[in-house]
Amino acid sequence: MAISRAEQVVELARKKGLLRPRDLAEIGLSRQYLSVVYRRGLLERVSRGIYCLPGFALDENQSLVEVCTKVPSGVICLLTALSFHDLTTQVPFEVHLAISRTARRPQMDSLQLRVYRFSGPALTEGVEEHSIAGVKIQVYSLAKTVVDCFKFRNKIGLDVAIEALRDCLHQRKTTVDELVHFSGLCRVEKVMAPYIEAML
Repeated sequence: MAISRAEQVVELARKKGLLRPRDLAEIGLSRQYLSVVYRRGLLERVSRGIYCLPGFALDENQSLVEVCTKVPSGVICLLTALSFHDLTTQVPFEVHLAISRTARRPQMDSLQLRVYRFSGPALTEGVEEHSIAGVKIQVYSLAKTVVDCFKFRNKIGLDVAIEALRDCLHQRKTTVDELVHFSGLCRVEKVMAPYIEAML
């Protein structure tokens, strides 16, 4: 392998933070160069199919970075999004991820995923883009996350949803108008209205 190709791979890792085989294909390089550069010690393997430069700094959000690198169309949701927005003391042991109803279920060897299938505006609205160590991740806004907690209250617990609503209103991290908008979009306005009224 020519040195220039190795340098191309290292430079791409410097720009992107985390590399996947398809990132090389996008710039016309064979995926096999990742393995060669890795064997030379110029890259470290974060998890299967994900590489980074040695010493690349990943914090407590490493799992989010890994998931969003593997599933770029996915959106961090529910308990993981609450944790990202600092609205819960619970640290979920699974990454909660929203994907399209028609998307193939992602497989992660190194992480536990809890996948939720969304469609239409419930999937696409309220998505925020953040950057962690140079990697773009998609997370639902706090208002959308709280509403989703009510939508999936049977799976995550009504007490979690009520606590998230109370905390976001008490800390003024979102507005009632935003909550009402997303509750209508997700068809839980009748469920949420009494709780919102009781907390105002």
